[in-house]
Amino acid sequence: MPHRPLLRATAHRVAIATVLAGLGAAALAASLPAPPPTPVRDVPQVLHGTTVPDPYRHLEDVKSPATQAWLKAQGEYAEQALAALPERARFTQRLAEVNRSTGDQVRQLVRLPGDRLFYLKRAAGEAQFKLVTRDGLAGAERALVDPEALSRAHGVPHAINYFTPSWDGKRLAYGVSAGGSEDASLHLMDVATGRPLCEPVPRVQQDGVSWTPDSRFVAYNQLRALPEGSPATEHYLDTTVYLLEAGAPAASARPLFGPLVNRDLKLERLDVASIQFHPDGRYMVARTTDTTVPEGKLFVARVADLAEPAVTWRAVSRFEDAITDVVLHGDTLYLRTHKQAPRGRWLALALREGGGLEKAKVVLDAPERAVLKGLLPAADGSLLAEVSEGFNTRVMRHAAPGQPGVDVAAGRPGSTFLVDDRAHALGGVWMGTSTWTEPPRIVRSAGPGRPVEDTGLLKLQVPPGTPALAVREVLVPSHDGVQVPLAIIHRADRVPGTPAPTLLVGYGAYGFSMEARFSPLSVPWLEQGGVMALVNVRGSGAFGDDWHRAGFKTTKPNTWKDGIAAARWLVAERYATPQTLGIWGTSAGGIFVGRAVTEAPDLFAAAIFDVGIMDAIRAEESANGITNIREFGTVKDPVEFRALLQMSTYHQIRDGVRYPAVMLVHGVNDPRVDVWQSAKAAARLQAASASGKPVLLRLDGQAGHGVGSTAGQQVSKMADIYAFLRAQMALPGSAGASTVPAAAR
Repeated sequence: MPHRPLLRATAHRVAIATVLAGLGAAALAASLPAPPPTPVRDVPQVLHGTTVPDPYRHLEDVKSPATQAWLKAQGEYAEQALAALPERARFTQRLAEVNRSTGDQVRQLVRLPGDRLFYLKRAAGEAQFKLVTRDGLAGAERALVDPEALSRAHGVPHAINYFTPSWDGKRLAYGVSAGGSEDASLHLMDVATGRPLCEPVPRVQQDGVSWTPDSRFVAYNQLRALPEGSPATEHYLDTTVYLLEAGAPAASARPLFGPLVNRDLKLERLDVASIQFHPDGRYMVARTTDTTVPEGKLFVARVADLAEPAVTWRAVSRFEDAITDVVLHGDTLYLRTHKQAPRGRWLALALREGGGLEKAKVVLDAPERAVLKGLLPAADGSLLAEVSEGFNTRVMRHAAPGQPGVDVAAGRPGSTFLVDDRAHALGGVWMGTSTWTEPPRIVRSAGPGRPVEDTGLLKLQVPPGTPALAVREVLVPSHDGVQVPLAIIHRADRVPGTPAPTLLVGYGAYGFSMEARFSPLSVPWLEQGGVMALVNVRGSGAFGDDWHRAGFKTTKPNTWKDGIAAARWLVAERYATPQTLGIWGTSAGGIFVGRAVTEAPDLFAAAIFDVGIMDAIRAEESANGITNIREFGTVKDPVEFRALLQMSTYHQIRDGVRYPAVMLVHGVNDPRVDVWQSAKAAARLQAASASGKPVLLRLDGQAGHGVGSTAGQQVSKMADIYAFLRAQMALPGSAGASTVPAAAR
């Protein structure tokens, strides 16, 4: 389950910050005792003739009393260090102000016929998103699910992981989990009364819950109930899609699809499936993935077969066909592929004609230099498609397959994104908007040639006091001459050539790209004169599938080498010096940040390893690690093993190296990247680094990978990150500043 990183940042006055930046680093280093000791119990492993050391293997047993005590001590050590930082309280206050003053957050908007709207909303000042509904924009808003009530009742933060209303809007399926675990249980609700329709169904973690065309039955994927002591790698194997009638007991659910149900289909154990229906369709589509990469298998069956003792599924495509997205519209199945089309191609398959992918017809190809993304078949027969170029995406209307696209919101700056109209039956088009410097809006167009107007559903504002901001998007040469996209955001009144606290953010996996989005939590960093830089390194999808494959398995070094190139460009252009440059990576972006720091430690003052993949050699022994083999590789293959060893930060840390200050951030309940990944890297860095700079392991016992974190948790985390970074950054003329090393120029 990959994580899409969000843009974040810090804050205050440059004159004061210049003094505190030097004092903070010195005070932190002087006041901290040694970190809690970590025993070394090396468990070397010989893989393909190479001995791989593992001095902290014992920390993988996170349930052992010894590891629990160690994690507690490390967490308290980090908390003590962070509490002493001079700017932390100010950051906390300003971030909380920004959260309150920006306005009500709205996301995951779903439109149904009759303009019935369902969406998640977090009002300004509230902790968590509620699930609400309304009839049209003029209708009164009504809360259906309030996770805060569960949080108060159980003393642990709860969050809504997913939701799907029935086609007629009368019933609702939604998942709720606790403590950032994402271990969601499925709930069914009668929308009119708010009453539950059955007891919660456990272990329904995957999104993709769907309703049959008559809105009577719900299909969902459920994990197996594993016996105590089962290997972690069994977690996502042999899952089953069940069909449950709304109002019936959960025990009456019928197995519908999966490796243990359809043995004749020869599914893999990691074929995790979901079923798609359409309200006007006679067919249903089963789609499998490994939960991480979008490619998988597709099968089709008649909805009428649900009345039979067994459903007959016919194969449509295999993993090798590289189908990355599907949209069912009536009896037509639209499929996006990157096979022989690295920037994307949409196909259409008439299901009533039978057969498989060989009968599909091309309906849209990516324009030159752009990447073709999402698709929405409109009620008038046109096709609405998202097309990405650089850091921005636009919604284009194609009057007919093969026809050139027309920008639906021409003249509106930044990005536009399609709003979920899952019935494909509504007139006009609704879109979300996004730019680097303005809050998003939800806008609509009644049809071709009609003006685009704001729905008023999202009323965010730029936080009061935010200065004017400027954005620069450039291409920077990497180690091999390849041009890499970099976006730089800063105050409009910045004096060119004046180094400032600069934070470089990257990810680079699964083909996910960073796009132009306004982040209120970046305001405190930017308003103080800080610089935010975001780089779409190889491994992202900035230029399509080829760009993804260029930072994938054996080509993965391009991911962090592109990051190093971006960092050196920022220094050469005098945005930063190595004493004012920080770097941040999240989740799979842990490879980006960890290997950039271990390969070029002199280039950075500080680094944030955020829920990062740190030990790529042992990752596939974890529940979610096994799902990432297709993205990163397996140690069972000698070539892929060598690539994994290269990308494994834990194994690339060297004794006696002067590493920058590092803060590793992790939620203890993380289901995507186990907390032991950060634990092992923290222990290794604390033992190896010769710089004397702090290595902190910041832990949150009621959080996971970041999904479902409350507003308060986000503020606390960001305040710690910003205060830590600023304490390590020495501005020109302050204590600790030095000249730029030649290697960094």
